[in-house]
Amino acid sequence: MGELTLVPIERIERAILFLRGHKVMLDSDLAELYGVETKVLNRAVRRNLARFPADFMFQLEAEEARVLRCQVGTLDEDARPGRGQHSKYLPFAFTEQGVAMLSSVLRSPRAVQVNIDIMRAFVHLRQLLQSNAEMARKLVELEKKVDAQFKVVFDAIRGLMAPPERPKGRIGFGG
Repeated sequence: MGELTLVPIERIERAILFLRGHKVMLDSDLAELYGVETKVLNRAVRRNLARFPADFMFQLEAEEARVLRCQVGTLDEDARPGRGQHSKYLPFAFTEQGVAMLSSVLRSPRAVQVNIDIMRAFVHLRQLLQSNAEMARKLVELEKKVDAQFKVVFDAIRGLMAPPERPKGRIGFGG
């Protein structure tokens, strides 16, 4: 493709999480990508809340945030310089549509380019998931074909593996 990117797609894909049935990105990860503080990003969002309905953005519950801290290490002192172990506010999670809406709220040239990079990462992930689903479907079809073609072979092998039948009558001379 050869498009110019500010952020490697792999970096963005690592920041995409699956929460509440949605692929989302956390406010802190987005702020880092945009080159702003999380509080600056959240302030801009709060000033434009009408642009962020529940299917675009939601705030994590305390338990979700706790589990994420354990799994991903968010809010860890070493991972994010300048941040403490415990955040005062629960993080916001932005769906793909919410991330797209951020470009209308954060108007810097970097924000526009990073948004393009993030949209490409979401599309790439969607293509990978679709490709994997298609591959799984083809594998099932192939297994059905192979099963039918090799049924004769498997039946013959089972026949050879079966113990020999005992003769029904007596063999030998009777007296």
